[in-house]
Amino acid sequence: MPSFQQNPLRANTRILAAALVGTAVEFYDFYIYATAAALVFGPLFFPAESPAAQTLFALMSFGIAFIARPVGAVAFGHFGDRVGRKSTLVASLMLMGASTLLIAFLPTYTQMSAMGAGWVAPLLLCLLRFGQGFGLGGEWGGAALLAVENAPKGWEARFGAAPQLGAPVGFLAANGLFLLLGLGLSEQDFRDWGWRVPFLASAVLVAIGLWVRLRIGETRAFSEAMEREAPPAVPLARVLAHHPGSVLAGSAGVIACFAIFYLATAYALAQGTGPLGYGRETFLAVQLAANCFLAIGILLAALHADRASPRRVLLIGAAATVALGLVFGSGLGAGSLWLVFATLAAALLVMGYTYGPLGAWLPTLFPVPVRYSGISVAFNTGGIIGGAVTPVLAQTMAVAGWGAQAGLLLSAAGAVTLLGVILAKPARVQSGSRAVSRASSRRRPWPGGAGDP
Repeated sequence: MPSFQQNPLRANTRILAAALVGTAVEFYDFYIYATAAALVFGPLFFPAESPAAQTLFALMSFGIAFIARPVGAVAFGHFGDRVGRKSTLVASLMLMGASTLLIAFLPTYTQMSAMGAGWVAPLLLCLLRFGQGFGLGGEWGGAALLAVENAPKGWEARFGAAPQLGAPVGFLAANGLFLLLGLGLSEQDFRDWGWRVPFLASAVLVAIGLWVRLRIGETRAFSEAMEREAPPAVPLARVLAHHPGSVLAGSAGVIACFAIFYLATAYALAQGTGPLGYGRETFLAVQLAANCFLAIGILLAALHADRASPRRVLLIGAAATVALGLVFGSGLGAGSLWLVFATLAAALLVMGYTYGPLGAWLPTLFPVPVRYSGISVAFNTGGIIGGAVTPVLAQTMAVAGWGAQAGLLLSAAGAVTLLGVILAKPARVQSGSRAVSRASSRRRPWPGGAGDP
């Protein structure tokens, strides 16, 4: 068997696969909801006077999961820091998968109205959306730690890119399935039952994810940390008492990647198949091709981050997001499908530079005993602004006739991320009675690459 130092990627294939598969399911689940919200959930679950209002309500239901994510981050982070990364990741995947699968069986507003309880349909949809978000609250943080806490020194960003690559994989699976359904079904069949198929198919992905995760062990960094000291009784309390600045800076640091992804996917799809007048299958194909640039951006950013630093790459990505916002709205509404593709490809490439290094950067802000709680809360709190608020604001601007200026929301998100990364401070390592910075302690690294005791 090759040594850990000589061939770390091959020696840790199972760990990297377990980190990737969960986030692939996460993005698949989230994007099939986002796509269904943009295409059919408005008229099926939220009757309103205008199609634009229906879409707005559907996107607001999409945002419920981002409210639930910090709640899930607190719950799963607590057990992830006290019980371990592996078991918590299994639980989060099961909850997320069950919520997604049940959406496939929901009655619509019209069906429930026949029984005199039409309001039950959107209520159940929103409850299951909350369940998705709650489970997701513990997913990314655990997957990132699974990879990074097993990384050898100098490979943190490349290992941390494994869960990040789940984003284009999940997007590809979701978008591709919707595209196939659109090509094979009539508009009426898709609206009547076809939209349920991707939610049913999620069960297969969840089963694969559970099979992989049940075959791995605990991370070395967590195991060794537990040998040195007992886990904190309330990890979140310690995070808020000793690392509030890291939570705020980390939350700001993730806003740009969420904003880019959901404006370039859910919002762009709603605009492209609505006011802009493109066919659904055509626009899905454009997004599918543009998704390849997200994978390219993640890989390039990870390589760059291991050679330079995750912080430096995030600064580059945040600055590029500010510039992207100046042209995004006009590029999306240019009237040329090639310009739309170029706009979305550029956006997702930039997202790779804001998303790819996060798995290696966020863990440096918190010590191992409270790291699951810290990065989960920071990641999901930032997701509320970037992933929930931003698309709703963009849709509101589009309804008001300000669609060309919606890209400025990306510039604002990039500026916030830029500020967060600049102000973020790495966690301090306790060495005896003396606190030393991570930078000065690299001669004696904590086991697990990015770990601090």
